[in-house]
Amino acid sequence: MGIRQAAAVVAAVVIMAAVPAVAEASGLPWRACATRQEPAAECATVEVPIDRARPSAGVARLALARLPALDPAHRIGALLVNPGGPGGSGVGFVQYGGLASPDLAQLRQRFDIVGFDPRGDWYSTPRITCDPALWDPAVDRFPSTRRAFDALVAHNRKAGEDCLARTGPLLANADTQSAAEDIETIRAALGEQKISWLGLSYGTELGAVYASKHPGRVRSMVLDGAVDHARPLRQAILEEAAATEDALGRFATWCRGSAGCALHGQDVLRFYDDVVARAARGTVWSSELGRPATADEVSAGVYNHLYLREEWPALGRALAAAGGEFPDAKGLTERNQFRSPIYGAYRAIGCHDFPSPFTGPADMAVMAGLLRVAAPHSWRYSEYWDFTSGCTGWPVPAKNPPQPHPVHGTPPLLVVGGAHDPATPLAWARGLAASIDGAALLTRTDDGHTGLFNSACARVAEVGYLVSGTVPARGAVCG
Repeated sequence: MGIRQAAAVVAAVVIMAAVPAVAEASGLPWRACATRQEPAAECATVEVPIDRARPSAGVARLALARLPALDPAHRIGALLVNPGGPGGSGVGFVQYGGLASPDLAQLRQRFDIVGFDPRGDWYSTPRITCDPALWDPAVDRFPSTRRAFDALVAHNRKAGEDCLARTGPLLANADTQSAAEDIETIRAALGEQKISWLGLSYGTELGAVYASKHPGRVRSMVLDGAVDHARPLRQAILEEAAATEDALGRFATWCRGSAGCALHGQDVLRFYDDVVARAARGTVWSSELGRPATADEVSAGVYNHLYLREEWPALGRALAAAGGEFPDAKGLTERNQFRSPIYGAYRAIGCHDFPSPFTGPADMAVMAGLLRVAAPHSWRYSEYWDFTSGCTGWPVPAKNPPQPHPVHGTPPLLVVGGAHDPATPLAWARGLAASIDGAALLTRTDDGHTGLFNSACARVAEVGYLVSGTVPARGAVCG
């Protein structure tokens, strides 16, 4: 839910400027941390308790980055941003041009833009640290026998115990409830009576939980690419898989009919199925991995290309290369998240928020069968299956399993959902909006994950709302 976008932003090449700290009225010691993309960036840290019920667990230091309002005379306040994940870097998003679109210029004028790395992520410390073997391509994530199921459980338990040994007590407190309380600490440290919020993908869950806990501290809030954390996991697994299948089908239709696609004129879904089947047999090489790519890795690489509509031509080329006479799946495997530096945080937070519902091999096999019905082509990879299969046997108890987070007492909030979003189905946006008193829903009928990254219409609506506090008209649609 945004992990690849955030990682891509943070991977940008930057030069950091070391300048003495300057104290602000808020009490935070901001220091210059200029990048090529954002020369005015400033950075600071905020301390929070690792476990608010057990002070002896120590403190975490959250990394913050700020872009001061360009028009201080008309400054509205602070706009906190979370680019998704779980595990995405708000610091990287702010420092490296995540809000550089001309459509968002008014936000830069009127707000101090503040990004932060949630507890355990990126530049915050301690950082969630796991052995790269957390992702083992040899482990079957669709076990149909007791032996295969037990092997999955044993792998996940061992991987989780390794993460716990490397990370310490923060791993048991890396849930969204704890992270939402961290936002309140950040607000107070900023010296703001109220904050505005721009949350993408997982950032919608984090924002909604904060609003449910501290409604009086919210001025405005955009929840774009909405996650409905109240949904039962089995239902959410199938809904998300169907959304991914829909997005893949729309890409295939475009690709077959477009001269801009490397597979123009071909049966793209059949081509995709053939590549995945060959990967399952171990015959699709990846020069990026230095070994054959697995079917899960190929499918995950395709999925992550579906996040941005503008990447469809690149997906066509990468898929064509993976299915060529001398196949190389590099263009797909380099875009999946299994070897990302934040995959450990992604998994650990995910296991708090989306723990495994599976009781045994028979139960898991039934759900896997339903998954194939919901997504007959793309079933090999969807994020909720990655969460729930990866959390089967996870040794850290979940602190924030699916539950309602109703929001009462805030100003009107804006929820944005896409009819063809591959990661967060429109039904989730409708469910989230229904849980927030007075919320407005903006529906996108175009492609890709989140309006901010894919729709000029949505960007204009989000900026207009954040500045004015006035939500779009009921039934608003971006085509």
